[in-house]
Amino acid sequence: MKPDLFQSPDYYLLDDLLSEEHKLVRDAARAWVKKEVSPIIEDYAQRAEFPKQIVKGLGEIGGFGPYIPVEYGGAGLDQISYGLIMQEIERGDSGVRSTSSVQSSLVMYPIWKYGNEAQRIKYLPKLATGEMIGCFGLTEPNYGSDPGSMISNYKDMGDHYLLNGAKMWISNSPFADIAIVWAKNEEGRIHGLIVERGMEGFSTPETHNKWSLRASATGELIFDNVKVPKENLLPNKSGLGAPLGCLDSARYGIAWGAIGAAMDCYDTALRYSKERIQFDKPIGATQLQQKKLAEMITEITKAQLLTWRLGVLRNEGRATTAQISMAKRNNVDMALTIARDARQMLGGMGITGEYSIMRHMMNLESVVTYEGTHDIHLLITGMDITGLSAFK
Repeated sequence: MKPDLFQSPDYYLLDDLLSEEHKLVRDAARAWVKKEVSPIIEDYAQRAEFPKQIVKGLGEIGGFGPYIPVEYGGAGLDQISYGLIMQEIERGDSGVRSTSSVQSSLVMYPIWKYGNEAQRIKYLPKLATGEMIGCFGLTEPNYGSDPGSMISNYKDMGDHYLLNGAKMWISNSPFADIAIVWAKNEEGRIHGLIVERGMEGFSTPETHNKWSLRASATGELIFDNVKVPKENLLPNKSGLGAPLGCLDSARYGIAWGAIGAAMDCYDTALRYSKERIQFDKPIGATQLQQKKLAEMITEITKAQLLTWRLGVLRNEGRATTAQISMAKRNNVDMALTIARDARQMLGGMGITGEYSIMRHMMNLESVVTYEGTHDIHLLITGMDITGLSAFK
């Protein structure tokens, strides 16, 4: 088992922009990843299994809803702290970060923002500690980038709702205790429902044979005449804007998380370039390898500045959906490019589990697609700057 020797790059001294609390939160998450994630994650990825034993630790480092108010079990931290936690977790593994950000932004966030007080008190404290795990049901077998065309629906049966439909590509679904499910009512309006494991007709088959996010549990949500109590409807927001508001929070976390994956690949390649001797000198002394490394640190630095500014705007309530899309798209693409270049630098060793790079690369192939594909985010920016929609 190789020791985790990661050293975080900070080429533009961006730590100077962080508060002492930010650095304490980040360093605690970093130390936990080094101790609890790095030593086991390659084995779990090879076995395509999620390491459930880390859930409690994720809760302890603020990995679940760190910005949720203290009265509901959260840490009451700001958006930059949330981003830094996601960065450190994804430095360990994108699949682990997926579990964390789904719980935070796609389960806890809608209950906090769109739920009532009874729902907040019932669910949020248990979700914050990891005693309860949730998932988010929006994507359907036939509707991914076009969620407004969803088929899942529910009918008012008087004393309960009757839910039917299916969702797929759902992180955490195989072991989730609750699901935030988006479905249309009889008028075609989209609402959120809290569906609990054990409700008759609700099943969560697992998705197998993945080459990406192998240490994350992915599955489906199947609803066959599921009776959902009326008190499980999220009452404070409806329409497609409700789930998209959750995705804003999640995409913001991804923008930070991708930097973590990129930093890990860069740090690994940099260290290898100093140790690997070819033609009587370290490969890091050659122009081609220095070009790769210089471009990596440049792109990481640009992404760090982008997300820090976005975090400030989020704290001020001024960040737009389009700004978040730009950061998600840019940073994931940046991380994927760095992973590919770093893999080449390691030659044949780059494809082995002895190093993290190939695992990051495979994971990022999912991250570049989920919660808005690379191309969809480009169109969001295009629509924002022109005022013209290319979607229809």
